[in-house]
Amino acid sequence: MTRPTEHLRDANLDDWHHATTHAFCRELADGSLPLNKMRNYLVQDYQFIDNFFRLAASTIHHAPNLPSRLPLAQFMGVLAGPENTYFQRSFDALDVAQEDRNSPKLKAPTRDFQNLMLKASKSGDYGAMVAVLCVAEWSYLEWATPFANHKPELPFYFAEWIDLHVGEYFESVVEHLRTQVDTAYDDANEAGRAIIAEYFAEAVRLERAFFDMSYE
Repeated sequence: MTRPTEHLRDANLDDWHHATTHAFCRELADGSLPLNKMRNYLVQDYQFIDNFFRLAASTIHHAPNLPSRLPLAQFMGVLAGPENTYFQRSFDALDVAQEDRNSPKLKAPTRDFQNLMLKASKSGDYGAMVAVLCVAEWSYLEWATPFANHKPELPFYFAEWIDLHVGEYFESVVEHLRTQVDTAYDDANEAGRAIIAEYFAEAVRLERAFFDMSYE
């Protein structure tokens, strides 16, 4: 039986495939990505953290029970710790100016994804919230997994970005998010399912647009 998350992904398969097999990711993994592209990517991506925390916190608040909340709460600790530290170390290594770290000019896909996260967090709809989180993490697991055994000499700002999005723990986070979306979708009426599908589709579209923007 097809899981709802599989159905939602397959309904957006062109954008999903483009995002998860992007040239940006392939070049990052083999070390050939130009550093100016990596700088631009990290500067823009770092701007998601604040609103991602807001969305994750709202999702935790609206989750139906404690078992639904705990994995998300634990994952927020990873974002606040190892992932945030990775950004700071990478900014230092890549000579990113303080202005670009703290208040860069947001490009359209970044701004649109920010707005989507805020819209989901304010919606009060648990299915919509967890759908956006699911796309954000599941798509990264899918693009990073083929490169889990990257070459050891890869610079840390490439290697650790892959490492943060592969492995047993991160797989468990994605599986939890997928299960939450599956359950919310199964329990929803027709209108509720349409809302979940809308948020999921927009998140996939913006993941593709973000990689396109970063690679240009």
